Amino acid sequence: MTRHASHHRIVIVGGGSAGITVAARLRRAGTADITVIEPSDTHYYQPLWTLVGGGRAPIRQSARPQASVIPKGVGWTRDSAVAIDPDRHTVTTAGGHVIGYDQLVVCPGIQLDWNRVPGLAEAMHTPYASSNYAYHLAPKTWQLIQGLRSGTAVFTMPAGPIKCAGAPQKIAYLAADHWRRQGVLGRIRIVLVLPTPAMFGVQEFAHELERVAARYGIEVRKSSELVQVDATGRQAVIVDHAAGTKDVLDYDLLHVVPPQSAPDWLKATPLADPENPAGYVQVDKHTMRHTRYPDVFALGDAGSTPNSKTGAAIRKQAPVVVENLLAAVQGLPLPASYDGYASCPLTTARNKMLLAEFDYTMRPTPSLPFIDTTRERRDMWLLKRYGLPALYWHLMLKGLA
Repeated sequence: MTRHASHHRIVIVGGGSAGITVAARLRRAGTADITVIEPSDTHYYQPLWTLVGGGRAPIRQSARPQASVIPKGVGWTRDSAVAIDPDRHTVTTAGGHVIGYDQLVVCPGIQLDWNRVPGLAEAMHTPYASSNYAYHLAPKTWQLIQGLRSGTAVFTMPAGPIKCAGAPQKIAYLAADHWRRQGVLGRIRIVLVLPTPAMFGVQEFAHELERVAARYGIEVRKSSELVQVDATGRQAVIVDHAAGTKDVLDYDLLHVVPPQSAPDWLKATPLADPENPAGYVQVDKHTMRHTRYPDVFALGDAGSTPNSKTGAAIRKQAPVVVENLLAAVQGLPLPASYDGYASCPLTTARNKMLLAEFDYTMRPTPSLPFIDTTRERRDMWLLKRYGLPALYWHLMLKGLA
């Protein structure tokens, strides 16, 4: 039963990277009467979790109070969105609020589907499996890596879009580098399970990652996927889609990335792409406006744009959304266009990184002049560890970058 209703000029669903960045940019443009719907009291810088799992950063540095990142002059509805009716221009929350809007920005993030792989959720409660995709599990990953001196370590990546598609590989390289430094790498079999036919979707970066994997002696299973986990018996069932075969791997350490999709409630709304079961918001990949509801925009992980789901993509999408939304309010043509830019900082060692930048053309699009970012570099590690977090907290979330 509806408790009470309200109306705002602009409603933003989601207070993560995308929602806060858009809200900040709208306020800097002089827009008033904005509210952000976000249930969490804590805001996370999730790219740091890979470094936490690899023993290169403390988990506490990835979290800040949500109240500290809400832009001044922007309202905060501390609740979860559970439904959107784009025909009535309303968002319904778990607390029973019905919030009306003139313009809607949808960016609730992505859902981790732990139960889509049988046994996966159960494995997380054992002392042999972990995932950097959860705040409470990333420190456990480092504990498992430190404790392994011999045996088999399996690192998996699911099929379909996921946030930070390089993360499943990054932790494998950080673990291998640690074991090499400890002098035990030769006693550990490392298996990296990838659903793709290549190490990366951009050829130049794929070649470099092949070299990195070979350096550590990593056994790469391409076109393969984890389909079941026996948490008690410590066994991972891997299907090779190219060969049509199934293999059972005994593991001593298992790092998994769960399958992902749009939040279930969002899948059930008219905003979802009817031809995509993952339920992402159907938007024009350049303007970021919904293809059927002109007063709705979406960005970030829950949007249907065919780019990698990264914070770097959000940083480029946010100004496009804001510029086009403000033009739409005035009935003007949409002036801004998103080219699909994404960046994937691939940590290849405890002090090296490969900065993969690309757009819809799937060609390298480096943003740093005079630097060859198709090779792993030590200076790029400093960017990953210190530069990008500073950019995030002090510039991006304030609408300045």
